Amino acid sequence: MEIYGILSTILFYITLPFFYAERLLHKKSAGWKEKFGNSNLPFNSDKVIMLHGVSVGEVIALENLAKKIKETFPDYKLVVTTGTKTGQEIAHKKYENIADFITYFPFDIPHCVNKFLDNIRPSIVLVAETELWPTFAFNCKKRSIPIAVINGRISDSTYNSYRLVKPFFKEVFKNFTAVYAQSKEDLEKYISIGMPADKTEVMGNLKFDVKKKDSDIEIGQEGFRVIIAGSTHKGEDEIVLKTFRKLKVEFKDIKLLLAPRHPNRVPQILPLLETSGFSYGKRSENDKFTDKDIIILDTLGELGKMYSICYFAFIGGSFNHTGGHNPLEAVVYNKPAISGPDVHNFKDIYSILSKTNAGKVVKTPEEFYIAAQKLLYDKDFYKSACADCETVFEAQKGALDFVINKLQKTLE
Repeated sequence: MEIYGILSTILFYITLPFFYAERLLHKKSAGWKEKFGNSNLPFNSDKVIMLHGVSVGEVIALENLAKKIKETFPDYKLVVTTGTKTGQEIAHKKYENIADFITYFPFDIPHCVNKFLDNIRPSIVLVAETELWPTFAFNCKKRSIPIAVINGRISDSTYNSYRLVKPFFKEVFKNFTAVYAQSKEDLEKYISIGMPADKTEVMGNLKFDVKKKDSDIEIGQEGFRVIIAGSTHKGEDEIVLKTFRKLKVEFKDIKLLLAPRHPNRVPQILPLLETSGFSYGKRSENDKFTDKDIIILDTLGELGKMYSICYFAFIGGSFNHTGGHNPLEAVVYNKPAISGPDVHNFKDIYSILSKTNAGKVVKTPEEFYIAAQKLLYDKDFYKSACADCETVFEAQKGALDFVINKLQKTLE
């Protein structure tokens, strides 16, 4: 690892001018001071739990764990790190009242890593998913800092690359305290590239630790099948309305709850509804499905519980390059979810859901219509899809408690 550290440092500084120019050109040069290890804590503590999630998906997955850590270990400070600018933005948004400090993960070269560890002084480091930084792990072990991979997964493409340099990763894994994988398949991948089997366990997927919300809702839904289009973005409302129009010809009992991701978009959506030919109302005005075809959810904080009354859900942000939103908010109520093709923020979740009928990713608006039509006319298929939702959650549950138990044993 010392040789790796020397070589990586030389290579880093050779490529640094080009890297810096590229980042300036694309206006992505955020967090450079911190990435060089200059993360100055606003507190002085020798009890620090560090969570690392490289980007948006990992940061979102760690949110419930972060909350539970603060509840379970009140004497410890919580430091959250990310590797990307978008990850930082999400972390500051979601962890503002949870984490004691949010910063960037250091460049994986010795002097940046050591400066970072000198400043942060973590008691334990939990790294999400596939972040196997050799220099960081090596220096954690030198300082007797436990470091574990949680929610661990390895994609097929990454696995094929890692296998080519198995001797190297075998040395890297000597510095990790443990790897806790999302699935047996992931566990076997880690072992096959050098992680000792006795330091690897299956923990499930943290992203499935989604709780049902209070669902005492009455918006005239009785006797109707409500389709929810949740967290829609610009350009998706038109797709949803066109699909709803086609479905309404075949299925007279369906209603639509349209929930834009950003309520300030409601004035832009109203003209679409006014020319749609459908009767519509607003949740803020207490309108009901008894005399409306469409209700627009223009209130804050209610979408999560609304999924409890839907027949199935379309999850927005997936037809406009946003990267999708969390389908588990619907699936937790045993309601199937459909998304467009762009779901990179939740690709691992969709990988699991798509192996069953609990979730489906469609490529085009026409495929969206076909998938929705099948759920509405094929009752046996619909029942199977709902049952799959429950089965998926059952298989994945317990990941959060697993990590907390491991933390308790380590910190004690």
